[in-house]
Amino acid sequence: MTKLEKLTAEIMHECEKDGEPVTAQEAEEMARMELGEKEVKRYEKSDKPRKKAVKARKVDADKAFLLNLIYNGIECDAVALGAKHNEADFALTYNGNEYTVKLIKHRPPK
Repeated sequence: MTKLEKLTAEIMHECEKDGEPVTAQEAEEMARMELGEKEVKRYEKSDKPRKKAVKARKVDADKAFLLNLIYNGIECDAVALGAKHNEADFALTYNGNEYTVKLIKHRPPK
């Protein structure tokens, strides 16, 4: 039996002694106020699957321009350029090893 249930039973018993019977709901409310508890929220799993939010990816024009300069500026015979994945990176092969060049834009300092 929890503290709340014990206190609820005590309050109901005391009220009956005094000749002022209360309902179980009223006694529970008085017990909650006495204990200083808030309403207990019950989180139950829903049967419905959650819908994932579809957000459109923002294309950074500055990154695309800078990466294009780098991509077009590599003119070495030993370098075989791969496909661009997006405006932020591209792949290349040099001496049999594969590399990815990725451009990262940092947030301005506060």
